[in-house]
Amino acid sequence: MHAPSIAAWRGKIVFVLGDIMLDKFVYGHVDRVSPEAPIPVLHYQNETRMLGGAANVARNVVALGGRAILSGAIGQDDAGKVIEDELTEGEGIEPYLVRTPLIPTTVKTRFVSAGQQIMRLDVEEKLSMTPALEKALCDAFVSVVDRVDAVVLSDYGKGTLSVDLVKRIIKIARERFVSVVVDPKTADVSRYAGATILTPNAAEAALVTGVACKSDEAAAEAARRIADRAGVDAVIVTRGGDGMTVFAPNSAGEPVHIATAASEVYDVSGAGDTVVATLALAVASGRSVPEAAEFANAAAGVSVGKRGTSVVFSHELRRAIALRGLSEDRKIVDVEDAAVIVADWRRSGLKVGFTNGCYDLIHPGHVQLLKQARGACDRLVVALNTDASIRRLKGESRPVQNETSRATVVASMLAVDLVMLFGEDTPLELIERLKPDVLIKGADYTVETVVGANVVIENGGKVVLVPLEKGQSTTSIIARATSE
Repeated sequence: MHAPSIAAWRGKIVFVLGDIMLDKFVYGHVDRVSPEAPIPVLHYQNETRMLGGAANVARNVVALGGRAILSGAIGQDDAGKVIEDELTEGEGIEPYLVRTPLIPTTVKTRFVSAGQQIMRLDVEEKLSMTPALEKALCDAFVSVVDRVDAVVLSDYGKGTLSVDLVKRIIKIARERFVSVVVDPKTADVSRYAGATILTPNAAEAALVTGVACKSDEAAAEAARRIADRAGVDAVIVTRGGDGMTVFAPNSAGEPVHIATAASEVYDVSGAGDTVVATLALAVASGRSVPEAAEFANAAAGVSVGKRGTSVVFSHELRRAIALRGLSEDRKIVDVEDAAVIVADWRRSGLKVGFTNGCYDLIHPGHVQLLKQARGACDRLVVALNTDASIRRLKGESRPVQNETSRATVVASMLAVDLVMLFGEDTPLELIERLKPDVLIKGADYTVETVVGANVVIENGGKVVLVPLEKGQSTTSIIARATSE
């Protein structure tokens, strides 16, 4: 697999059409059975609500660095108003919603005790699509299609994705060479003819084909049959703890089986939404279907380890990919990648630290400084001077090690989360771009002499000065080596 370039997803626009719903989670604890009936009594503690269904696909697109346009029907009710408000309050999603009196907004309320769902209450009514509503949703797509890089059809079986609407959307997309990823919820897969990727789970695949997907071979056979029956380019059967089976004749020839990426399953709510969002962004960025599936599998592994209908951020996916050995060390990035990753960290509530230097011939003083720097933050970014900038600062005999070697060594250190190079004499531009929460330098500086200190402090951050190891410097090492 090629080195992943999740930064290439930045700015890609995914049009998400499907069944939009509101997910609610009511948390409490159970310590007795009701005297009125043999049912548990849930003692209420708190509750959360979040966008679900197709809207959760859109949330994941944005969290992974893309942009989302969301379209679908919601009711003219309080839950519909909540969804509109959620989209208005900075989800980063461009909404093209149609409010209709034909249905109530779908609301799924999950009751949870000790991390386990004990009941789910659904408020829903299947939509009977009308010509006027179908036209409104199709017109929404036509109005934005020239900006769209991929399409996701999120079918929860609630009626939004009628046969005619699906056919029209796929036709328009394929005429413009836009990939279409479908999360299906029906045995009639022929309605998705012309789509790029279909993502049934094992139970859905068995329902369509009559083949129980209990082995790699059986899942591959089910995927083949679905691809033939549906007339789609590729089928990815998601198999829970057994991973994924990918059938993509144009990309891989033989079926590909991908082992599950989940180390601990906490909550599977929304994992399928994460999968299709990741697939859409990956194929929109030029990835083959098997490569996109590797990304999606890693993202699903992150998703099921979270509580509730959660999204996966691009920095979480990067780390998951690195842990699976699918790429070279992705700690070494350019400034554009760094800006995206740091923004993700900050959205996740992490405190970002920044330090810089030449780091030519790593010595114990460097190691100690980086350890203490990491102790002052949740994530540490290290900016290294390029070879050219070091020569300007220290003369033509330096650096001893080139920038690639220096970056590789620094990236290998556990205290370091991100490494980047800069060619300017000072890192001021980087600091202004990244706006770290903590700026760390050696105690041979003062706060007043640390480049970028005013930028960090004005943004509510702080400067930390780390005591230096006596007698430790690259210059002294070189001097001792040349004198012997």
